[in-house]
Amino acid sequence: MHPLDNVIWHALTTRQEVFAEICGQARRFQQDVTSLTAFEEPSAAGYAALALLAGPRGTAALFLHEPYQARAGWSVVGGAPLPEMVCENGDVAVSRPELEIAALGPEDSAEMMELAALTKPGPFGSRTHELGTYLGIRRDGKLVAMAGERLKVPGYTEVSAVCTHPDHLGKGYAATLMSEVMARIRERGEIPFLHVRQDNTRAVAIYERLGFRTRLIVHYVVLRKE
Repeated sequence: MHPLDNVIWHALTTRQEVFAEICGQARRFQQDVTSLTAFEEPSAAGYAALALLAGPRGTAALFLHEPYQARAGWSVVGGAPLPEMVCENGDVAVSRPELEIAALGPEDSAEMMELAALTKPGPFGSRTHELGTYLGIRRDGKLVAMAGERLKVPGYTEVSAVCTHPDHLGKGYAATLMSEVMARIRERGEIPFLHVRQDNTRAVAIYERLGFRTRLIVHYVVLRKE
């Protein structure tokens, strides 16, 4: 199996096991880190373990290789097809030396959550920054763009939470931050990958210019236990 197949499960059983909450065949990240969950396989046993992990009226955010099929005891809260894109080409980069890039950490968590809530790049919690390097650009002291690392499996690190305040779009901030995050991933001998909504054509075009190519389509679904 490729490391990027069932990637959330692989992250929680390898490089990011320290963040895992475990119940049988199901695992999830600690909830203030991110809402992502996984099971070893989408079987009856997998969903039963996920139900125990989620608890009554609890939610589970999953990556599936096939569109979700209705299952008793679960209701769909949301979701979307997500291209899983990988950047094998290490030569594509964007350099903007005039931009001041800041490392983001615990003291920036509230601002990061605010920007993520506004731009909706995906699940983002108060401790998401603990998953890896996060970088940002400020204007007049306010965080207006950021990008960082999320899922990590052997040989690969995900570029995630790529977002820009609507008032600052079109300035190349996202591509600049992504290039810096990707450079740091490559310095560790790893390959960058990411997930993006299939209907976010603007973002897909940016990622393709940076050298990313679609590997497969992941079916993201958020379920609630009834």
